[in-house]
Amino acid sequence: MEINGISGVGMSTAFPLEKNTSSTSVADGAGKFFKELVGKVNDLSQQSDQAIQKLATGENRNLHETMIAVEKASVSFLFMSQVRNKALEAYQEVMRMPV
Repeated sequence: MEINGISGVGMSTAFPLEKNTSSTSVADGAGKFFKELVGKVNDLSQQSDQAIQKLATGENRNLHETMIAVEKASVSFLFMSQVRNKALEAYQEVMRMPV
């Protein structure tokens, strides 16, 4: 009895490799990722500030919505700082490798 594999399922399908990947495209991808991450964290921080201001002026009376916005901004900032720390640790580890 022959068992055939499932076609179209695998790592190459989920994560296709680009043929001409160079170190500059990897660096550009990482730079783009960090730029988008910082932008999203900044947006959440601004939304948090606006929610606090609306609560303080009485325009918004929902304390729970304000606290949710503040916590989203806080958690996203902590996530960004942890990603930065891990990237920095990886860079330092690569720099310690003998050539």
